[in-house]
Amino acid sequence: MAKTEIDSKAAEAANEEQVKETETQAGAEAVKEKEASSEDAQAPEGEKEKKGFFSKKKDKKDEQIEELTDRLKRTMAEFDNFRKRTEKEKSAMYEIGAKDIIEKILPVVDNFERGLATIPEGEEKSAFAEGMDKVYKQLVKTLGDAGVKPIEAVGQPFDPNFHNAVMHIEDENLGENVVAEEFQKGYVYRDSVVRHSMVKVAN
Repeated sequence: MAKTEIDSKAAEAANEEQVKETETQAGAEAVKEKEASSEDAQAPEGEKEKKGFFSKKKDKKDEQIEELTDRLKRTMAEFDNFRKRTEKEKSAMYEIGAKDIIEKILPVVDNFERGLATIPEGEEKSAFAEGMDKVYKQLVKTLGDAGVKPIEAVGQPFDPNFHNAVMHIEDENLGENVVAEEFQKGYVYRDSVVRHSMVKVAN
């Protein structure tokens, strides 16, 4: 009987130890789960902070890129405007210089025309007359190739932009303000008047 009681107590003690061990293991597992849960809960916050940091860094970088791009566009636009302005000024200076030279050449053309007009009848085929005519035609062609053209006058309506009226006449055969005669030929260089035509206008 005593032995049976001892065995029973030993079994109870063993059961108690097993229960305690089970409880200890369960407690340890619960602690681990709690820690893991805590780490999981903290992880997203850390990731959010990390993500927020890189997002701010990226936004700042994008702003710098945008600012530099805008600055580059402005610089390119300013350079393009400068180039156009320089070309325009260069073209204007060239045109002014060309007009100045043309103005000095036109009296030579006038003298050729006067000289050819005074050649006596019957001598138009002389070597001198033909030589003068060839030089005159070459000079006129060269001016024409450069953009110099004579202004139409006789029979045209009077235009103060192209004609300079020095005389007025009454002529029933002509309309009012029509150019009746040209005293000196006018010329334009491209779209600019180099010299106005000196004309007589019918009233």
